[in-house]
Amino acid sequence: MRIVNEAGRACLVVDGGLVDVESATGGTLPADPQALYDRWDDLRAWAAGYAEGPTRPYRAELLGPPAPRPRQVFAIGLNYRDHAAESGMDVPDAPLVFTKFPASITGPEAVVDLPRGSVDFETELVVVLGRECYRVSAAGAWDHVAGLTVGQDLSERELQLRPPTPQFNLGKSYPGFAPMGPELVTPDEFPDRDDIGLGCRLNGEQMQKSSTGDMIFPVADIIAHLSSILPLYSGDVVFTGTPAGIGMARRPARFLTAGDELVTFAEGIGSMRTRFTAPS
Repeated sequence: MRIVNEAGRACLVVDGGLVDVESATGGTLPADPQALYDRWDDLRAWAAGYAEGPTRPYRAELLGPPAPRPRQVFAIGLNYRDHAAESGMDVPDAPLVFTKFPASITGPEAVVDLPRGSVDFETELVVVLGRECYRVSAAGAWDHVAGLTVGQDLSERELQLRPPTPQFNLGKSYPGFAPMGPELVTPDEFPDRDDIGLGCRLNGEQMQKSSTGDMIFPVADIIAHLSSILPLYSGDVVFTGTPAGIGMARRPARFLTAGDELVTFAEGIGSMRTRFTAPS
């Protein structure tokens, strides 16, 4: 199953077209994409028995983030060995967790106003929860996943790493610093949900290319670790880490500038395009 947020309305993707969920269910299921996660099992049951009807055109320019207003947004640092190496850091022995604030979320065709400083890119697989969980095991973690999408953990490095008190969460939470999309894809749609190719191109040049099979802590371990500490709610978002190739680690460093276009992709999910404008 594939779900998109088209102009604030949840839509099922059918043969390249869209079916409005609220309209097709006669109002039984909500139009609001975020509210739909509280009804995820009902959505799955309806979609499984859906008899194909008329669709409307799929218009990428109207798509918003699949989870526009999550209660919690988690992110995992140093979750690929090659990224830990390029950062000069040891491989962690447990998931390294930080947060991005929900105000940073935007969609897959966004224009982001760059703040002053040094803004970096980080391609990530993003997990959205479809069921609340607390103290779930790794073996049962996937049962609580609604679907997967692709995202960027954009980061203003000067604020993030500023001594003597780094502002890690704030440096990653400017408006537009969490683009996600284009589709939310259920795990059963992937040949191997733990081995998904992903990467990004900046102005056409390949910057990152890897696979989630190279993660140190796979999705199930991340969910188990987070839920061992606090409840995860339906609609919560988890950025699962970035592979090597970020701008800060390059020599010379390559930070985002006005006029840049960043295309981020994941196999089986699609691609999103983020464009950047000058600091205001």
